[in-house]
Amino acid sequence: MTTVSTTAGSRGTVPPVDAARRVMWTFVLVNVVIVEALFLSAGSGKNDVLTVAKFFGLHAALLMFFQLLLVARLPWLDRRIGMDRLTVWHRWVGFTLLWTVLTHATLVVLGYATLDDASMLKTFVALSGVPASLLGMLAAAVIVVIGVISTRPLRRRLRYEVWHGLHLLLYVALGLSFVHQLQETTTFTSSAFATAYWWLMWLFAFGALLAGRLALPLWRNAYHRFRVVAVIPESDDAVSVYVTGRHLDKLPARAGQFCIWRFPGHHHWWLANPFSLSAAPTGQGLRLTAKAAGKASAGLRDLTPGGRAFVEGPYGAFTSLHRSRPGALLIAGGVGVTPVRAMLEEQTTGGDVVVLYRVRSEADAVLLNEVRHLVEFRGGRLHLLTGRTGESGVPPFAPASLHQLVPDITERDVYVCGPPAMTTAVLSGLRELRVPARQVHAERFGLA
Repeated sequence: MTTVSTTAGSRGTVPPVDAARRVMWTFVLVNVVIVEALFLSAGSGKNDVLTVAKFFGLHAALLMFFQLLLVARLPWLDRRIGMDRLTVWHRWVGFTLLWTVLTHATLVVLGYATLDDASMLKTFVALSGVPASLLGMLAAAVIVVIGVISTRPLRRRLRYEVWHGLHLLLYVALGLSFVHQLQETTTFTSSAFATAYWWLMWLFAFGALLAGRLALPLWRNAYHRFRVVAVIPESDDAVSVYVTGRHLDKLPARAGQFCIWRFPGHHHWWLANPFSLSAAPTGQGLRLTAKAAGKASAGLRDLTPGGRAFVEGPYGAFTSLHRSRPGALLIAGGVGVTPVRAMLEEQTTGGDVVVLYRVRSEADAVLLNEVRHLVEFRGGRLHLLTGRTGESGVPPFAPASLHQLVPDITERDVYVCGPPAMTTAVLSGLRELRVPARQVHAERFGLA
């Protein structure tokens, strides 16, 4: 960052994450009220069970809108809340949608079975012959499949590319749900306002998704024309890739953010990886640094300078936009040092900085010399924490250890980026030390 005065810490200024959450909650509450009003004004169904079924159906549609918006990667939300947190919310809204859809479908079958004095199986078969109902059944089936494969035991067994490909079927379910709702005239045409509302919401949700996930990335890549200019080994198992392009001074990238990178001709087009920027954006080029943790990252050494790069982003809220205190504590684990290194380069003036860099051994410390130089330049302190956890008897991120290394930790903004276990340990220690939540900023990598 260039000055501390531009952060959210100024008196009377609402922190960006709080402002974004207020906007989101206001949006949610307004739409819940509207849907409740539409439900009450539309009248009851053919019996009480079908009335309740309609209630769950309307709210299932609303949950679908929220699902689309949470994964649309809208820049304004992403920079303030972060993709990792939005993804977690997307997961929980998804499971809520699953149970809401199942409840709606069960009550519909039960309601018509009661109305016709028939068995639920016979009613289910009969409803499957009605186009509107069949579309709803197919949408529900797809949502159930996605819900099942998204449970942790199955998700961990599937390769990301397989899981992601199956997860894309959710868009098929949304399309089927839209046509299903369109044919249910009691929902779409109960009033002129209801028709306008549902059309507006579906267009807004799908429009946001297409803009954030398709139109914006395609436009940026066509405009900037990213290409690889250099591939520099940093160690035996780490490499930096330098990318340039046109008009990069107009790319809204900040130190601490990450992009989703594809290198056409290097791997299949559907293989993408999230890598943080390992240097502050200069308007002239971008740099990523990766360790050989998988096939894609290990193969970066083989990239050919001059080759094309397809870049989505930048994404993430792990930036100086969220600074609220003059001093900062930057905690990195392993290759999680890359966004920390970039932030050190951006923070050229103002504020005291302390860096805790956790690695198994000094040889595993990627970009260590660069980090040392930047910390020394800023007059900060660097603590290189080496060794296996538990070797010294006291975990390195236990509350006592953190307080010993940084006595004024509660007066600082704390940025944490590293492996999940390390991040969890640090956040637990910060809570015990009662570091205010608004001063804690964590980045958890992953697209799922």
